[in-house]
Amino acid sequence: MLRSLQLPVQQSSPLVRFLSPTRYSRSFTTKTGQVDLVASDTQRRTIYALSTPPGKGGVAVIRISGPDVLLVWNSMVRTLKQKAPEPWKMERCHIVHPLNKSKPLDDGLAVYFKGPRSFTTEDIVELHLHSGRAIISSVLGALSQLPFCRPAEAGEFTRRAFLGGRLDLTQVEGLKDLINAETETQRRIAMVAAGGTVRAQYDDLRSGIIGCLANVEALIDFGEGEDIEEGVYDEARSRAQNLLARIQNHLQDHRRGEIIRSGVRLAIFGPPNAGKSSLLNFLGQSQREAAIVTSVPGTTRDILELSLDIGGLPVIVSDTAGVRATDDLVESIGIDRARKAVQAADLSLCVLSLPDVLLHTPKGLCLHIPPALENLIKPDTLILFNKSDMASAEACKQALTLSGHTAWAVSLTTGQATPEFLTGFAEALQHRFNLNETELSGETPLITRERHRVHLESACRFLQAFLDTTPSDIVLAAEELRYAAQ
Repeated sequence: MLRSLQLPVQQSSPLVRFLSPTRYSRSFTTKTGQVDLVASDTQRRTIYALSTPPGKGGVAVIRISGPDVLLVWNSMVRTLKQKAPEPWKMERCHIVHPLNKSKPLDDGLAVYFKGPRSFTTEDIVELHLHSGRAIISSVLGALSQLPFCRPAEAGEFTRRAFLGGRLDLTQVEGLKDLINAETETQRRIAMVAAGGTVRAQYDDLRSGIIGCLANVEALIDFGEGEDIEEGVYDEARSRAQNLLARIQNHLQDHRRGEIIRSGVRLAIFGPPNAGKSSLLNFLGQSQREAAIVTSVPGTTRDILELSLDIGGLPVIVSDTAGVRATDDLVESIGIDRARKAVQAADLSLCVLSLPDVLLHTPKGLCLHIPPALENLIKPDTLILFNKSDMASAEACKQALTLSGHTAWAVSLTTGQATPEFLTGFAEALQHRFNLNETELSGETPLITRERHRVHLESACRFLQAFLDTTPSDIVLAAEELRYAAQ
């Protein structure tokens, strides 16, 4: 039966404290005697992790954060002067094993960041090593021998920065997006969020709502008279209307911020053998070929995806099975998936074989769209006529005119007109998602996640409820503003 908990005894020397088992174990007195237990992960507050990508390279950085980083320094860092580290100053050193200091693990640099002026607001030590698999493994293994250290969980350094007040939630999200950014547009939007600009905009909206609430509560507490001038309630309503209009303007952005952050989903569809897989391979020519291309109809049966940077926008391109009437069970499943992919996509591109769809009739040339595709082609669908090398220049021009869509005519086999297609396609993407307007105005989308949208929509509902409340129900009106501010 548990009777008492013996607290660890404070030792005088840091090195003795580190080597002493009493500081990092729990001692319990039971009927059968004293039992020593190893410290739990919760008790080991000092964490470490590799902060650079693993693999061979010039420099690897191992970050250690927590209350015992100076013990780590004293145990593993050997500088020429052998003195206490000077904060925020890089020092040349040998990194050694805490239990065998005779041979260094590596020759590198170390720096000490004294809290709270650090990323996590805690004391931090960074070890800058040569980036080799054996070196990194040996240093991480040495750190694991320290009883007060443990490996950091995924995102734990950032979580400590959040809990310490260094970052708010929008900055944490921005930091994650900045690390994951693959295009210039993503980098720019993430940099704004990580820098605190998004937080400032949300704080400004919330401060405006709290200002309205202060006016209304003043009327509740004092009423209009000598202390409160007339028109205070009308002023609160006017400010609330302006705030509501601002928030609604942010919400009416066609989800531009979310799409740019997560990527535009582009579905390529069309009849078999029109050149869909050739287009996918052409767009991803800087990467490996993603799709098998043959002259056999129905070669592509499942959806193939490729992430690309087109015009500064992240685009997730999906190559779908050729849409046609078929009795083949497997191909039918692929066609059904293709239809669903087109319907779920942010943007669709229909690839047609120009010789197959441009027909000569007594009345002249006409465009014949396969019946299986008619319900998939929408007014905003982009069209690419392939195999233009098998048609005259005049026929290509007429096909573009007859399509009634934003369209291009190319030959993916010979490369004819493909540069013009890439330029026009990038411009179409930027126009579709108002990227040009964003760049010209210098503004970035405020909403980049569904969480942001849900909270702003909720604030709109409560602001509208406040505006719909009559002055006689001023207490209820104040309550609506309190909910809006939350």
